[in-house]
Amino acid sequence: MKTRKLISTFAIAFLGALAGVFIYSQFFSAEPRIIEVPVKTNHPGTNSMFTSLPAGSSSAQYPDLTYAAEKSVHAVVHVQTKGRSSGSGAPSSGHPLFDFFFGPRGFGQPQPQQPVMGSGSGVIISQDGYIVTNNHVIDRADEIEITLNDNRSYKAILVGADPTTDIALLKIEETDLPYLVYGNSDALNIGEWVLAVGNPFNLTSTVTAGIVSAKSRSIQILGQMSIEAFIQTDAAVNPGNSGGALVNTRGELIGINTAIASRTGSFTGYSFAVPVSIVEKVVDDLLEFGAVQRGLLGVSIRGMNNELARELGMDRVRGVYVVEPTEGGGAKAAGIKSRDVILSVNGDAVNSVPQLQERVSRFRPGDNVQLEVLRDGKRKPFTVTLRNIHGNTDLVQNVDKMSLLGASFEPLSDDERQRLRIRNGIKVTEVGSGKFRDAGIREGYVIIQANRVPVNSEDDLRKVVDVASDALFLSGVYQNGRTSFYAINLQE
Repeated sequence: MKTRKLISTFAIAFLGALAGVFIYSQFFSAEPRIIEVPVKTNHPGTNSMFTSLPAGSSSAQYPDLTYAAEKSVHAVVHVQTKGRSSGSGAPSSGHPLFDFFFGPRGFGQPQPQQPVMGSGSGVIISQDGYIVTNNHVIDRADEIEITLNDNRSYKAILVGADPTTDIALLKIEETDLPYLVYGNSDALNIGEWVLAVGNPFNLTSTVTAGIVSAKSRSIQILGQMSIEAFIQTDAAVNPGNSGGALVNTRGELIGINTAIASRTGSFTGYSFAVPVSIVEKVVDDLLEFGAVQRGLLGVSIRGMNNELARELGMDRVRGVYVVEPTEGGGAKAAGIKSRDVILSVNGDAVNSVPQLQERVSRFRPGDNVQLEVLRDGKRKPFTVTLRNIHGNTDLVQNVDKMSLLGASFEPLSDDERQRLRIRNGIKVTEVGSGKFRDAGIREGYVIIQANRVPVNSEDDLRKVVDVASDALFLSGVYQNGRTSFYAINLQE
């Protein structure tokens, strides 16, 4: 009896201790939670990652940075987002098809939706409330709230976003706001002083200083078809700085802070910003067309190295090597050939793939660019008319992606949910000409998830479709209980 009493007492004490540890860890832990996005780098053991939070000695040798700090701090805002997540922490491959076909979340057993909170920074670029931030800060957000430096708060709308450059444009309804003017990122020199302004760890209006360490840096963080020509600095950038301002000593915007290279998730010496030359082009396109106009040379390229330079009889490594011009592209039409070396674009030297991509990204389909090319040891000029991804010079219009689906929808009734044993879904009531018919989707199909996001209404589906960059992955069930999965290309 005594032994049983002792065991009971010990068990109660042990459970009490566990509860205490849990409560302390939930409410008093100072460790921030960070979403890491590993990418390939040239440094083993190093990760590059986006710098947004998840849901949750004055020597005379230094320049005076007070003017730039005072000017910029009032134009940098705190961006807070609210979205939804399905599942209760089950592991995921990060690709929708993996979940659809291998079902780590358990298809047919919907998990409770949980709110996902996130935060980052943004930069006011006009007095009437246009704000630039990173696409990854607001990606999949249902609600976006902006808090100004003076603590005024506003609901923001998403004007448009470009995943290939990780830039998004927001709008709040206000006037006479402080804003930053565009500087000249091309004129930046290595070693020049810069300030990073943002909201790291939810610490609002934080300013750090550093120098420009490199330009036109690619860290392979945005994926295929991306444009990466980052400004690299040693200004301290931490989680929450994403979307914040990189400014010069005159307080002009020269970049949008985007990523850090780190083994720990916090700043360890390297940070990367999208140059304002790219930001300005993306913003102008989103405002004028509602979509980014991407002019393409139409070439497969690679960086130069010693071996290639020797093979081509060059005295030094320079330019960008043309592997092959693409069929139907502007470069081939202009006479560019394999084994050509592109030396300059409109008179500006290019000595790396990111440099060339950044220069060309400033132009739209139909624009002409002047290339200087080295062929058989001789310099040759070429005029290339840029084309779009479809091989013509048409400008891309902001198309309502939902209309591309060619389908009508209605909410599920309670009886249908119960019969199909699902908690959420939206029913396809009509299939006309469009993406759904092309994919083989039939009337009566119930969409349960779109790109891993549970949907309950046409509005839910529209939100997913609007932010989907190129593909829509659907999981659902037909009225006979048969589960079906579809992948839809939104680009064609």
